[in-house]
Order: sequence, then structure tokens, then C-alpha cells
Amino acid sequence: MDVFDGTLPGVRVIEPDVYTDDRGAFLETWNARDYGKHGLDVTFVQDNLSRSRTHVLRGLHFQNPRPQGKLITVLKGEVYDVVVDIRAGSDTFGEWEGLRLSAENGRQLYVPEGFAHGFVVTGDEALFHYKCTDFYHPEAEGVIHWNDPTLGIDWPVDDPVLSERDREAPGIEALSEERFAFGTAHTPIS
Repeated sequence: MDVFDGTLPGVRVIEPDVYTDDRGAFLETWNARDYGKHGLDVTFVQDNLSRSRTHVLRGLHFQNPRPQGKLITVLKGEVYDVVVDIRAGSDTFGEWEGLRLSAENGRQLYVPEGFAHGFVVTGDEALFHYKCTDFYHPEAEGVIHWNDPTLGIDWPVDDPVLSERDREAPGIEALSEERFAFGTAHTPIS
């Protein structure tokens, strides 16, 4: 397995070892011991799976208080995945990073607490799996507009399929500073 730092603090790209033969392929999508050796020493408490059709965009979602770290794996299809730093006082507040994840390339993405997250399906359909470091708390969920010009995210789809909530979401500047008070003393996973 290879693990790389993303451009934002704490974001990690994981390329698991994939074993293939004439029957197909095998890979581990999580192993606490082995991932821990690469600095991903986290505890997951909830797994989620979404199925989305082409050009569906979900995000940019976050949870605060009770932020969630997420380990993302695409089990079928391909997505363009985006994370945005929303930690108050962070040197990279409002900066984003995007990455193509697919069942074919097997890449995973670790999104640390204090980041908004979203993805758009770039193939026909995607099965999108993610492990979370905290439980879902509906009273803590938040959303930032997917196409906020302040963020300037370069999405690969111009006219995505959106939920009403995502379509009506405010921009990052409309949300109060307290909403992003994840703490300024963030220690990236090493």
C-alpha cells in the first residue's frame, strides 16, 4: 500500500495493494494495523453506502459539532471527489482539493475532521462507500453551495443533478465563523 499526503493538511490518498488473477481481484479496504502504520490511526464507528447515477453531485457536506473523518472508497464506477478546509483560523481555510476515485483505480481518500466533502459521479453509476469517525447527527449537519464562486471548485460537470438542499445551500461566506469552530490547533495525521 502507498499513502500520500494531499495538498491540504491531514488529507491522505491511499493506493491499496490490489491482487489480481484470472478470477478477478482482491484488496483490503481497511486494516487498522496496516493503515495505522501509515499514520491513519483512527477509529471508525459507522459505514455508509450511497448509489448515485451519472452527474449526481452530493455535497459539500459537513457535520459540526461532532465532525466526522471519512475514509472513502468507490466500489463501482467513478467520481470526482472534493474536500474543502473549513477549520476556523486554518491557513488553508476555504481551499479545496479534488481527486478522481474509481473502482478501477482502487484509490481511497481520507478526509479529516473539519473539512466539507462532496463528489460528483463522472461515470454511469457509482457505489460510494465511506467509513466515519463519528456517528451521523442530523442536528449538526451543514452544507455549503457546491458551486460557490468564493471557493472556485473546478467540477468536471456543468449541470449536475442536485438535491433541493444542495441546490439551495448558502455559500461559505454566509455561514458564521462559529459554525466552523473545529479548533485552530489541527494536527495532521502523519
